[in-house]
Amino acid sequence: MSEHVRWEPRDGRNSEAVRAGYEAAKRAYELGQAVRARRLELGLSQTELAERAGMTQSAVSRLEAGGTVPTIGVLERLAAALTADLVVTLTPKAA
Repeated sequence: MSEHVRWEPRDGRNSEAVRAGYEAAKRAYELGQAVRARRLELGLSQTELAERAGMTQSAVSRLEAGGTVPTIGVLERLAAALTADLVVTLTPKAA
């Protein structure tokens, strides 16, 4: 039997751009989960939140699933609809 060798992609899938894309997707997912958690805390359906925020239910669904990155304006509308404060912070990266 032959010895197993770890396969490494040669097409750049381990590149910095791929890692940056992964981090962006992770942030979108975490943001969506925060919106979902607050919506459920308030006992709202996606449709009710969408109406309060001037959005469609499908847009809320996509955002909660991490499938879209909202603009600051959308985040402000969501925060108001969720009776929450929107706080955006920049923190230095660890060296």
